[in-house]
Amino acid sequence: MKDKSPEQQLAGFIVKFTPDVGVQARAALVKLRKRLPGAIEMVYDNYNALAIGFGPSERASEAILSIAVFPRWVTLCFLQGAGLPDPAKRLRGAGTRVRHIRLDGPHTLDEPEVQALIGHALKRAKKPLDRNESHRIIIKSVSEKQRPRRPA
Repeated sequence: MKDKSPEQQLAGFIVKFTPDVGVQARAALVKLRKRLPGAIEMVYDNYNALAIGFGPSERASEAILSIAVFPRWVTLCFLQGAGLPDPAKRLRGAGTRVRHIRLDGPHTLDEPEVQALIGHALKRAKKPLDRNESHRIIIKSVSEKQRPRRPA
C-alpha cells in the first residue's frame, strides 16, 4: 500500500468494512471535510478501529475531532470533549478528555445539537484550525494485527 497516495490508502482501509459502514464513514468524511477546511487528517488503521483525526497540525495531541470506524458503526469523537456544554445529553464517555457520539447515519452530523457541539469543540480547541491551510491526509500508523473489520 505504500506505493499508493494517502487518499488511495484511506479508501483501501474503508473498503475492508461492510458496504453500509463504508458508506457511513465516507459520508461522515465528506461532511467533516466541508465543516473543517484547513484540517490535517491523521489516519490510524489500528487494531480495534480505523480512526481519522482532524487537527491543526500533524500532532495527534492537537486533534480536535475524529471519526472512529468500527465493524458495526461509526462514532464522532470529541478529542478535547470533556467539559463541552451538552444540554441535549448526546455525548457519551466518562474519561478525562474524550467524549463521543455514535452516528445513526451521516444525517446525525447535521443535527443542530451535534453541529453546536462541533462548534463548541472548535472554539475551545487548544490550537485552532487555520482555514487557509491546505487539506492533507497523513497515514500515521497501520497495525499489522487487526480485529476483523466485518462482523462475524
